[in-house]
Amino acid sequence: MSLPLCIALAGPTAAGKTAAALALAERLNGEIISVDSALVYRSMDIGTAKPTPAELAQVPHHLINIRDPLQAYSAAEFVRDAQACIADIHARGKLPLLVGGTMLYFKALLHGMDDMPSANPAIRAELDEQAARIGWPAMHAELALIDPSTAQRLAPNDSQRIQRALEVYRISGKPLSAFHQSSDAFDGQGAIKKIAPIAHAASSAALFSLEPHDRSWLHQRIAQRFQAMLADGFLDEVQALRQRGDLHLDLPSMRCVGYRQAWEALDGLYPLAELPERGIAATRQLAKRQITWLRSMPERQAIACDAPDALEQLLRQVEAVVQSTKPT
Repeated sequence: MSLPLCIALAGPTAAGKTAAALALAERLNGEIISVDSALVYRSMDIGTAKPTPAELAQVPHHLINIRDPLQAYSAAEFVRDAQACIADIHARGKLPLLVGGTMLYFKALLHGMDDMPSANPAIRAELDEQAARIGWPAMHAELALIDPSTAQRLAPNDSQRIQRALEVYRISGKPLSAFHQSSDAFDGQGAIKKIAPIAHAASSAALFSLEPHDRSWLHQRIAQRFQAMLADGFLDEVQALRQRGDLHLDLPSMRCVGYRQAWEALDGLYPLAELPERGIAATRQLAKRQITWLRSMPERQAIACDAPDALEQLLRQVEAVVQSTKPT
């Protein structure tokens, strides 16, 4: 017997996923499950390009605004929450649409992931001390020697993720990429032991991705969107977060692309006039890493998001998959 179907829609930032997801949801009686590590945070609306209140009201959305920026949110937590959402949506006779750009979440949900070591303060302190001496680009080069696939996805100054990848290796002797494998799901008490692929949650998924044929098309959209965010009050949003007094740049929320650059500018690390250039450059780097992730997922059905009929192609292909899973 075939498993209930989920549609997964991935793609780099600014590829047009929000509009496409809304169209799919309305056409196919679906509900949207966000696969985005930034959209989980409340009070971070402009800089995350969060769907507008009208868009959120148009179609039911899940896993948006579920955490305070002070809180962390892991891939394991995402898998647990997403599987619960999938079961609930199926139970109501609707189609789950997994939509977003956090590729680690997609990997964990669709392929599974071995249980990774917990944080080790002593090893993190050693890594911080080493980075203070040689710099994060040199740490990135060290990571490239032991875990080239993870290093390829990370920018040379992405200190948080470089540190975590090196920490995992020093604790376990295995590269971080080795943990991105299928495995058992939960222990007998219901605690997350290892993250299982979605098929273990009595469902199956078809993965589609919006990818630009011409990278310059995406770069132009990224630049236009960042400028629009600034015009919509992005700096005021970051100022409000700073004024809380309990947030800082070491938190995952404040290290989101755009927020980190704005925070540093407001700290006086560089002139505010440089923020657009730095924010756009960081977003382009994010998009590059997202596309690298996608290319490691050969089961995806890629659609050129810069094609004039991209939405029509997507709707047609998804409808064909949905029709093929219906009982005859």
